[in-house]
Amino acid sequence: MARLNFAESIKKILGLHQSADESFFEDLTDSLIEGDIGPKTAYEVVGELERRCKSGGIADHGMILEQLEDILSPYVKAIDLTAEPGKVSVYMILGVNGVGKTTSAAKLARWYLDNRGGTRVVLAAADTFRAAAIEQLKHHGDAIGVQVVAHQHGGDPSAVVFDAADSARAQGGGLVIADTAGRLHNKENLVRELQKIDRIARTKADEGCYRKILVLDATTGQNGLRQAEVFHEAVGVDAIILTKYDSTARGGIAIAAGKDFGIPVAFIGTGERYSDFAPFKPEEYLAEFIGKK
Repeated sequence: MARLNFAESIKKILGLHQSADESFFEDLTDSLIEGDIGPKTAYEVVGELERRCKSGGIADHGMILEQLEDILSPYVKAIDLTAEPGKVSVYMILGVNGVGKTTSAAKLARWYLDNRGGTRVVLAAADTFRAAAIEQLKHHGDAIGVQVVAHQHGGDPSAVVFDAADSARAQGGGLVIADTAGRLHNKENLVRELQKIDRIARTKADEGCYRKILVLDATTGQNGLRQAEVFHEAVGVDAIILTKYDSTARGGIAIAAGKDFGIPVAFIGTGERYSDFAPFKPEEYLAEFIGKK
């Protein structure tokens, strides 16, 4: 049986408890943990909520939800990624295999084409370890009408980014979106490879125009937080793209990543189509997460 998302879970808890007693807060803690916020954050959040409810005499379910939303709000961060016209921007797309990294790179490219008129986009196939990733990115490039810079299977990923950035600069500037490898089981080699790409990308992008964006699957739970930790330690993460964010996702990873690492969310992906992709809106996210929407 599938686990409830947090909004469904808290609705059930509120129905079971007539008062905000000790068992209510215990159930709420369990639900937050199952909602992928993580044990440490869940205990801190519920501890603060319990203090507020007791000191303010708060027992109304609606007011409890408002207090919960207020406590969680500082942890939910968004970022607006703006590629400046006439400059070379490089966005390095990070993430483990299977989270939707290559598709997210293509969706991001399509979003800039549709919503930032005149932005020239170049896709860089910097996951040279998987031949399928190169072919997949080429397919996306053909579908959305975007140039794809690719080298042979097994080539140097940083050289792909180097050439893609040169191509963008030769055309008067543009946004380079680089799809990278994500074989976390070979962590040491992966980190070394990403750090080399990072050095190249940093030198090829114009000042202030380089971003490292981590793709996380909203359904993977605390594994997502571990992934955020690994990539953040390796090269630093500037933003998150949250994929598979639909009714089945518990979604608390956005809160956990914001609280533990200060990483904001830039976009969410909600389906397979290129159009199933939108900027992250913290207020809407929180309202959906706690069941107010």
